[in-house]
Amino acid sequence: MNFRLKTNTDTAELLKILHNSTGLTPNLLSRIAISLSVLKPEKPPEVNSDSNGLEFNRNTLTGDNDYFFKSIIRQHANREVPEEEYFPTLFNSHLTRGVALLNEEYQYSGNYDKLLNNLLKLSEENLRED
Repeated sequence: MNFRLKTNTDTAELLKILHNSTGLTPNLLSRIAISLSVLKPEKPPEVNSDSNGLEFNRNTLTGDNDYFFKSIIRQHANREVPEEEYFPTLFNSHLTRGVALLNEEYQYSGNYDKLLNNLLKLSEENLRED
């Protein structure tokens, strides 16, 4: 079982920018990003990590909520996902797409407070759809 994940350079850069803009740590931003990614019905594209990416420990990213993250990624895939595919492969794909979505949302919002309000509205809208 693999417990390490390495992002690509673009994701690492966006996490650094978002961290500097919001004050949220990369692991918290990553959790939000995964949540945004699974809202998109399409399968996220595969990601290749590179030497300039950020390296994370699985526990740092998912903490006590590992089962939750695995469940929402399995539900998104609409199939049983083997452990080796879940982490780091699918998790990294959702992380990469989610960080890009989070960055777009931050750019649209313009500041941290508006970002939080927009994310809250987005979550409320998705709850109503379910």
